[in-house]
Amino acid sequence: MDQIAAMRAYVRVVESGSFTRAADLLDMPKPTVTKLIQQLEAHLRTKLLNRTTRRVGVTPDGAAYYERALTLLSDLDELDGSMTRSQTSPAGRLRVDVPSSLALFALIPALPDFHARYPDITLDLGVSDRPVDLVAENVDCAIRGGDLVDPSLIARRIGEVRLVLCAAPSYIADHGMPTHPDELAHGHKVVGYFSARTGRRIAFDVMRGDESYDLDLPYAMATNDSTAYLAAALAGLGIAQAIEPTILPYIESGALVRVLPEWTSTPLILHVVYAPNRHLSSRLRVFVDWVADLFTTNRVYRRPGTAMSLFAVPSISA
Repeated sequence: MDQIAAMRAYVRVVESGSFTRAADLLDMPKPTVTKLIQQLEAHLRTKLLNRTTRRVGVTPDGAAYYERALTLLSDLDELDGSMTRSQTSPAGRLRVDVPSSLALFALIPALPDFHARYPDITLDLGVSDRPVDLVAENVDCAIRGGDLVDPSLIARRIGEVRLVLCAAPSYIADHGMPTHPDELAHGHKVVGYFSARTGRRIAFDVMRGDESYDLDLPYAMATNDSTAYLAAALAGLGIAQAIEPTILPYIESGALVRVLPEWTSTPLILHVVYAPNRHLSSRLRVFVDWVADLFTTNRVYRRPGTAMSLFAVPSISA
């Protein structure tokens, strides 16, 4: 029995709660994972997992073994890394999860720079506004905006972005240009955004000097994906409150116009997060440092106009 392989398989089964999911994460056949766990239990002469047709549970001995195995595997990865860092650049596969608008307008356009620096790192980029379970889904790190809902995650603040109000010229032609937030509740529609985690729709937040409003407004359409949200605004479905750098190319081109430009919003704080029980490998460390530098030095977005070619809706106009 390859005890290290069996240990890794066991850790993945515990974290994912499924032999099938663990096999997918390890890129090996499910029967191989099952055989490794059986061999490990035979070697240890104890039962590590309780198996039913619906779920996999951990026995008391299995829970204790999981904690020790996690520590040993982390130490082994650190040892391997320390022996190779002085001889080679960071290498291997890195799974990163990013909200769709940040992936489209920020991370992906900048990735040629990352790969020029670290050509031996392969990125598996998960793109979704759905908050992933970093441990169960074997994600190394994620970029997230707004409040952090899981206090167990290690978070590094990498910057902030502002939300601004905008709409398509066709919408303004049909509904008029509002001059005060009070007007939005009368005769106007917005593009709604609801949390993929809770299903709750997020209210607009605007402020000017001592005035501030939280506006839960009528909407024509709501979505839980930031790229679809932008597409809805471009289609003239309502007023949107979007991340400023993502809409600048469309404002420059005339596809969108600013609404209530003298009003601002609470900045959206951005973090890169990773699980505390994940070993901070050299490839993860350099990625976290790179993405933090990308946002904090304001190198994150392309110059106005270049993002239009990345987004397949530039023909939508007034």
